[in-house]
Amino acid sequence: MKSAEKWKTELETARRMKDEFFGSGHPQSPISPADIHDFKGLVYFPPDPAYRFELGLLEHKDKTTLKMQDTQGGERDLIRWGEFRFRISDEEYVLQAYKSDATEERLFVPFRDATSGKDTYGAGRYLDLEPKKDQTADGKWIVDFNTAYSPWCAYSKAYACPFVPPENWLKIPIPAGEKNYCSGK
Repeated sequence: MKSAEKWKTELETARRMKDEFFGSGHPQSPISPADIHDFKGLVYFPPDPAYRFELGLLEHKDKTTLKMQDTQGGERDLIRWGEFRFRISDEEYVLQAYKSDATEERLFVPFRDATSGKDTYGAGRYLDLEPKKDQTADGKWIVDFNTAYSPWCAYSKAYACPFVPPENWLKIPIPAGEKNYCSGK
């Protein structure tokens, strides 16, 4: 495991790079051209290593397809691939991990928590886990809520984002990662 200082530096660098991209006026930035001049950067909870976990994925033997509604009224089929179990304040919680198709290596972990609609985007936040950067040498996954982000539909109605299924609604607050976006207007 990397040192706490190195982890924090890498997290803050990734956040700074995201702000630079969002504020650059790049055509793929979700910040509208009308809002770009007011964009001062995203707001985050302070880095907190208590919300970073190294977990084994409990892969489901029977992988079912879940139809997720999206913010534009469409549906997406996602495979319920496995689950992560973790503890906060001596309570165990479970989050499902999904894949778009069986050959995909990336895991998609959408979640809502007690901060949703208050401090964070109401529809929930996402974690994307990539094997090359989010897996340890012994095969565990790094589930770091400090990297939780709002889907692009939080910044613009032009994007369609899947809603978090009820099985990934946590009753506790996860005060880590990205907070609500305010366009400055």
